[in-house]
Amino acid sequence: MYSSTEGLDFRKSSYSNPNNCVEFADAGEGTAAVRDSQNPEDGHFLLPGREWSALLGAVRRE
Repeated sequence: MYSSTEGLDFRKSSYSNPNNCVEFADAGEGTAAVRDSQNPEDGHFLLPGREWSALLGAVRRE
């Protein structure tokens, strides 16, 4: 987990709901930073472009 959010502009996912909230930010070079919007102080994790695309594809199929 990464705790520094310097330079990251987190946005709430359109797939989030009040009980299941996810935020993401462009971390550069195709990488996405992802965190729990209800607990942003817990940090975020980074997903390289290929993994981020796979996650988005899986969510969109649901």
